Amino acid sequence: MHGVDLAGQTRVDEEEKEEVPMSAEEEKNKALVRHLYEEQAKGNLDVIDEVLATDYVDHDRLAGQEPDREGYKWAIAQYNAAFSGLHLVIEDQLAAGEKVVTRFALSGTHDRGEFMSLAPTGRKWMATGIAIHRIAGSKIVEEWAEGTSVLDLAEQRLEQERIERERIEQELQVARRIQQASLPKEVPELEGWEITPHYRPAREVGGDFYDFFDLEEPRVGVVVGDATGKGMPAALVAEATSNMLRAVAQALSSLSPGEVLARVNETLLARIPSNMFVTCFYAILDPNSSSLTYANAGHDLPHLRRRGGTAEELRARGMPLGLMPGMGYEEDEIVLGEGDAAIFYSDGLVEAHDPKGDMFGFPKLRALISEHVSERPLGDFLLEELYSFVGEDWEQEDDITLLTLRCSAPLS
Repeated sequence: MHGVDLAGQTRVDEEEKEEVPMSAEEEKNKALVRHLYEEQAKGNLDVIDEVLATDYVDHDRLAGQEPDREGYKWAIAQYNAAFSGLHLVIEDQLAAGEKVVTRFALSGTHDRGEFMSLAPTGRKWMATGIAIHRIAGSKIVEEWAEGTSVLDLAEQRLEQERIERERIEQELQVARRIQQASLPKEVPELEGWEITPHYRPAREVGGDFYDFFDLEEPRVGVVVGDATGKGMPAALVAEATSNMLRAVAQALSSLSPGEVLARVNETLLARIPSNMFVTCFYAILDPNSSSLTYANAGHDLPHLRRRGGTAEELRARGMPLGLMPGMGYEEDEIVLGEGDAAIFYSDGLVEAHDPKGDMFGFPKLRALISEHVSERPLGDFLLEELYSFVGEDWEQEDDITLLTLRCSAPLS
């Protein structure tokens, strides 16, 4: 007689005995299980009510599956919704009393929908398993099953996550290239002036940008901005905004900063998603008169540091670009003396956090600007203070842009 020992190995008794013939009831039970498998592989869920008892219990289930008959229907529906070409083969069946043991193989292509949180892979899938059904009164009342997947779903999920990570990284690399390409390659060289940009991108690409525009001699346009969001969308919107500002400012050089922002706002409204907008500070510098005329579209307030150590905010009201139609932008003008410096920045500076979670913040920025007395450039000084504040293990959350205009010579 053949049997199975505790190690799962087949043994043969010294004396072979004839196997007991299967009863008609056992043959009927086998046929009942075959009927269930064949019909459910075709997507026929009605067979479940026909074959399973009302008090049916499933002892081995998918995640989220209830143990009753409705839970079994739900599980079969999950397979049919996710896999095309489902094919089931019964490789062997044994019956003993009220129990039927079935060895089966199930295959299909995962191309229809999500299965166990795994998006469609388009790959062939095969599972083999053994199920035990207990039958009473011509109905299946209990089921136990174990199986192995030739193409394991967990491995598929890890592979899909790896592919998604690679896709995101490639997108970030493209966004970084777009962002870097949109920044000016050269800084204007103006006699008696020091113009110093600092740009430190975060790993997660943001929408920071800055630019310089040649206007009617001797004026120069200066802009610092930040598009909402991160990644490719923010990089594209930032580049588009910078290009629009340059085009409008240079084509209509007689326009004031507020008029330029108003025109760009209307153009941008029709060209960016409704959930995005751009903050922007735009100024026109006349290096001969040392005057700076400016307007602000919702950007963090720049600061002017006077040579004597006082600091003031450059205030001008205005809504961000691309947010609402018909916006007007307030303007103001200052004159810089020798040693005075105006500094423009993005929110990546003031919103940086230290290891305890405290934010760098506007009060600290204003205090540092007032305290700065050394010959070091103001931008370098602020970045050093920032790095000291956040510590060595700082993970930069957003792009950081600083741009300083310093009058280094007296008015002629």
